[in-house]
Amino acid sequence: QVQLVESGGGLVQPGGSLRLSCAASGRRYSGYIMGWYRQAPGKQRELVATIQSGGSIVYHESVKGRFTISKDNAKNTVNLQMNSLQPADTAVYYCNCRTVLGDYWGPGTQVTVSS
Repeated sequence: QVQLVESGGGLVQPGGSLRLSCAASGRRYSGYIMGWYRQAPGKQRELVATIQSGGSIVYHESVKGRFTISKDNAKNTVNLQMNSLQPADTAVYYCNCRTVLGDYWGPGTQVTVSS
């Protein structure tokens, strides 16, 4: 079992920045993919960014150049630095851990971009 807890969401004006953090606890796996997903009202959940245990990173096209995913192995956290935020980025952001035994999800954190 893996437990995930997100933090760092909130309200920000267009053009602003937020940093999301996901703290993982529980069983550790040698191979995994950590990621951030988001779900806006009335839309399907979509991938934002993922980072593999080996360091490979994937971004959704819409966030390339604005968002940066990183992991801190010592603290067992995965972070998402979000810059140049736009109203279209408004969503609930979920942390995900994919392992050989399945997917684990955090409860989510709300990000609202509005003036």
